[in-house]
Amino acid sequence: MIDRIVQQAVAQVLSPHYEPTFHPSSHGFRPGRSCHTAIAEAKRHLEEGYGIVVDLDLDKFFDRVHWERLLARLGKLVKDDRLIALIRRMLKARVVMPDGVVVTTEEGTPQGGPLSPLLSNIVLDELDWELSRRGHRFVRYADDQNIYVRSQRAGERVMANVRDFIERKLRLKVTWPRAPWRNQRSGTF
Repeated sequence: MIDRIVQQAVAQVLSPHYEPTFHPSSHGFRPGRSCHTAIAEAKRHLEEGYGIVVDLDLDKFFDRVHWERLLARLGKLVKDDRLIALIRRMLKARVVMPDGVVVTTEEGTPQGGPLSPLLSNIVLDELDWELSRRGHRFVRYADDQNIYVRSQRAGERVMANVRDFIERKLRLKVTWPRAPWRNQRSGTF
């Protein structure tokens, strides 16, 4: 219970500083945004002729967040070393499962905790801004991301480039669904 209270307090301190910096195409766990705003943006992209959707799946995202990358990213905005040390302790905290088994991890964020959604947005915001810099249209809700393109060939090119960025830069793993793109105009996969 104490961990959850401390996580909530840290989230409340950090959120006002990070919220204005997040990309507008990020909709998950943000004030004034929801699955409804994500759907509205996706619909706009489709109506503008971007009918091929690259469905990006980050494999076990919350379990694989690289701590040192996350803490370094936090350190760019957070100048209080005590707060960074507290977040590090929260990341490394052992978890006692309902059956009494104690679990320790070397990476990932405390899934289900009040701080985890903010940390995930901080990690994935770097991807959002990279996609924007490359001129892509996309919608992200938590760790689910769709990139909208006009052709299957463009989708294949985006898949290769985005995978490289995510795996090399963010140190996360991408898995593609059986059909990683969908033609929304024809309804086929």
